[in-house]
Amino acid sequence: MSRNPNRTSSVYQGADGYWHGRVTVGVKDDGRSDRRHVMSKSKATVVRKVRDLEKLRDSGRVPRIGEKWTFGKWLGHWLETIARPGLRESSYNAYRIAVYKHLIPTLGNHRLDRLEPEHLERLYRRMIDNGARPATAHQVHRTARSAIGEANRRGHVVRNVAALARPPRVQSEPVEPYTIDEVQRILAAASERRNSARWAIALALGIRQGEALALRWQDVDLDTSTLRIRATRLRPVYEHGCGGTCGKKPGFCPQRKQRNAELGETKSAAGKRVIGLPDELVAMLKLHQEEQDRERRTAGQLWRDGDWVFASPTGTPLNPNSDYHEWKALLRTAEVREGRLHDARHTAATVLLVLGVPERTVMSVMGWSSTAMAARYQHVTDPIRRDVARQVGSLLWATDDDPSSTN
Repeated sequence: MSRNPNRTSSVYQGADGYWHGRVTVGVKDDGRSDRRHVMSKSKATVVRKVRDLEKLRDSGRVPRIGEKWTFGKWLGHWLETIARPGLRESSYNAYRIAVYKHLIPTLGNHRLDRLEPEHLERLYRRMIDNGARPATAHQVHRTARSAIGEANRRGHVVRNVAALARPPRVQSEPVEPYTIDEVQRILAAASERRNSARWAIALALGIRQGEALALRWQDVDLDTSTLRIRATRLRPVYEHGCGGTCGKKPGFCPQRKQRNAELGETKSAAGKRVIGLPDELVAMLKLHQEEQDRERRTAGQLWRDGDWVFASPTGTPLNPNSDYHEWKALLRTAEVREGRLHDARHTAATVLLVLGVPERTVMSVMGWSSTAMAARYQHVTDPIRRDVARQVGSLLWATDDDPSSTN
């Protein structure tokens, strides 16, 4: 009987009474043929398994031989070894929460190659049923998709089940800019507080919170009325300094240590930019510089000079959480509606678009990397433009019998 050619699949019944199938799917690292074996008491079952292996081989999707990863073990390896070196600190922290708080505790024991889309979809539903925001569940979905996608590219799984799973629907937060009257009331209230220029910059220039808190005086040129965005202030991440013996969370440990840097990269390459300053804002910053000099003299040896534009009474950089609570207190003092700190950024963008500043220029000022961002403001800016057009029309073409006309 003639032999089958090399690399040809074979199906035969062995002396043990079982049917066996062998399929050559590639070459091992040592140069030998990677020949896979399947077996069953049923010849039809073995034939089906052989054909399935041939299809995977022909499409380049044969699982690698070696360690059988659990989903949890792969997530930890992917995050810390593969993904982290290329991530900004804020992106790493978002992935870290999704991995260690949501994915590993619930799905970590599943074999990676046996995970199904339905496992992920049920997790998203449980998260939302337990009070999580759809955006949080969506972040977990994006994390799983990235991690399993990398496993798929490396041959550990034959498909990315997270790409097949349906994520929860997330609606964009509505744009809610403050009115001119509200802005004036906020600035009036801010003038009675420390770092009042902080809020003028937010409302007039739309600088992100992290960008504002990362500003150093070397980034501000008051002679040319310009301001340069170079970095973003990171939220501090702490670890125990007591070895975990205090019984508290790391952030409340009496000996806590900050384990991340003060500053990180801007949100995108477009975030690094130079912005022109209105004359009124230049004057406010000069006054703010004088007030900070007085605080430096008062603090004496307690002052920690980091060249921060917005600092604590002892010169240390402002904590983003403290800055957020200061914003909320400012709104209460000004007696304006409750709003997010990001609404100050929306306000600045709306003003620029209503004034007819070219979209590309608005993108440069705001640090947007996509024109799609400007489209989010259309439902706000279009009614304002139409109202201005009606007022101009009624003024220029008013008739004598028009009750709104003036004599």
